Amino acid sequence: MIILGIDPGIAIVGYGVIEYSNQKSVVLDYGAVTTQAHTPLPLRLKQVYQGLNVLIARYRPQAVAVEELFFNNNAKTAIAVGQGRGVCLLCASLADIPVYEYTPLQVKMAIAGYGRADKLQVQNMVKILLNLKSIPKPDDAADALAIALCHAGSVDYQKLAQRADKKK
Repeated sequence: MIILGIDPGIAIVGYGVIEYSNQKSVVLDYGAVTTQAHTPLPLRLKQVYQGLNVLIARYRPQAVAVEELFFNNNAKTAIAVGQGRGVCLLCASLADIPVYEYTPLQVKMAIAGYGRADKLQVQNMVKILLNLKSIPKPDDAADALAIALCHAGSVDYQKLAQRADKKK
């Protein structure tokens, strides 16, 4: 199963593509789709859309895992990031790829085993779990890989639950 993990944004959209099979994950690609600060918002959204469409066409993921937004400070930033997130969801939906959403707490629990893990702990675990030589950069790409790994673990859990249901 190929999973595209997305850390949504408007300036930087982190992505991580993993292939998950037999409880093993291999990195296929990671990085970021970026937009320039003073570009009009509609053009930035278009750039995010185009960048994600290229990734979807290249890797043909069977699942897209997206982080849910959590903001409590700047409403203006939250709205812009929310619009970028909407574009991410639209790209997957138009390609008929199932979308799975995870909270930051769920991702941290899945990767570090602790819902209040700090960013560096999660990034180090991504490096270890994916057998990488260094922490992926930018941070948004490491976050996107963590989201993809979170979904991979969720797939295993769903399979176990289905097997248990069949035994009943």
